[in-house]
Amino acid sequence: MSENKLRITMYSSADKVSGQGVGSAYLEQVELLREEASDLFEIAINDWFKPADIKHFHTIDPGFMIPMLDKKTVKIAYCHFLPDTVIDGSINMPAAFQPIASKYIINFYKLADRLVVVNPNFKPDLVRYGIPENKIYYIPNYVSKEVFHTLGEESRIEERKKYGIKEDAFVVIGAGQVQTRKGVIDFCQTAQMCPDIEFVWAGGFSFGIITDGYEELKRLMANPPENVHFIGIVERSEMVKVYNMADVLFMPSYNELFPMTILEAVNLHIPIVLRDLDLYKDILFGHYMAGENNEQFAQLLESLKNDPDLYKKQEEQSAAISEYYSKEHVASMWRKFYVDAYREKQNELKNK
Repeated sequence: MSENKLRITMYSSADKVSGQGVGSAYLEQVELLREEASDLFEIAINDWFKPADIKHFHTIDPGFMIPMLDKKTVKIAYCHFLPDTVIDGSINMPAAFQPIASKYIINFYKLADRLVVVNPNFKPDLVRYGIPENKIYYIPNYVSKEVFHTLGEESRIEERKKYGIKEDAFVVIGAGQVQTRKGVIDFCQTAQMCPDIEFVWAGGFSFGIITDGYEELKRLMANPPENVHFIGIVERSEMVKVYNMADVLFMPSYNELFPMTILEAVNLHIPIVLRDLDLYKDILFGHYMAGENNEQFAQLLESLKNDPDLYKKQEEQSAAISEYYSKEHVASMWRKFYVDAYREKQNELKNK
């Protein structure tokens, strides 16, 4: 402990690959602590030599196993995925390596004193893998309203012009890595059912040829429906402009934890249309529109386009999500979490 502040070292490689929600969540959390908890915490990034009271692992790099073995320091691990989600639908991994990867991921999590999930729905899955429930804590993601906010009509028109989209078009945005589980194929098939709507996907192959479904998705991107625009990986600092040209955020993902794209979009009060997944129920409180298949997605999008009253209601629903995930609320959760974890570790060491 330095000058009555806890030293926290953040370990992460998430920001080395563009277009990852994990990287966005990491950067937002670090910035949040520096803004709202500098009185309690001193933050270091990937510092292997400076002593730390708490080591927080945002990614599960094999190299991070060394600091993870430190028995005297509090070790926190972010759980952004389980073997089920990373192997099924994200990365195309040879079958022989899947058990090895699965075992590594779970062992990494088990070495932590505490695990942080961004969706409470993940707890039963982790318990099923043999991790004690009392080690699992839920703290939601957060997105700065200072970074993601409405820029005005001029920016909206300019961004549409950049991608060859008419000023008066109804624009639906999808965002994230281009991979099977994100529902990119469904995104395009839904677009074909809505020829009067423009669809834009911001994202690309962050993991290259090992992406699940790479060849099929590559062909789709090379020859998309006429009203679909693949604009590639967009730097996070530029994504606010992309959201500003949008009328709706449409995420037909088959598997998610807590997409940062949702938090980013609702800060602009953009209506959201999602696949009807159980995991959204506990974190979005019904403030969104959901469908189970492409036909339903198309109906929802067309209704938002053609019904001004419905559209206004869904803007209000997104505003409600944005308000709940406020800076003050999430910062208070982190302040308590880190202090409690440190005290718990100190008591554990004394008892030994």
